[in-house]
Amino acid sequence: MKPHKRLCARNDEVPYAQMVGIELLEDDQGLLCLLKENYDNIGNEIIGAIHGGVIGGFLEHAASFHLLDELGAEASPPKIVNLSIDYLRPALHKPTYARGIVVKQGKRIANVRVHAWQEDENRPVACAHAHFLIA
Repeated sequence: MKPHKRLCARNDEVPYAQMVGIELLEDDQGLLCLLKENYDNIGNEIIGAIHGGVIGGFLEHAASFHLLDELGAEASPPKIVNLSIDYLRPALHKPTYARGIVVKQGKRIANVRVHAWQEDENRPVACAHAHFLIA
């Protein structure tokens, strides 16, 4: 995995991404978002789980950047219309990855699905379904 060439600079401009530790990587399948280990992201100290709000923000960020990757890095940032999240299991204090797919892109609205996992991509910790307004 290597840093995503076209989108890293835009990711660096997002204060939330810097605060929680989101990086954009690229692998054989395309864009891969990484939420790095960060003790400030812990919501449940007893089991060492990442706060659900951080996971939700990570999924929204991943969805918007997957859409930007499809639209082209020079496109205007998409505006979130709605986001639905399924929390499937605790996201422990480990690196968390997310990958998205643009299900449908029209002239004004785009539909994106994202799933996040930790050690095994086949065992997601959370999934999201998002709609964006695109210019």
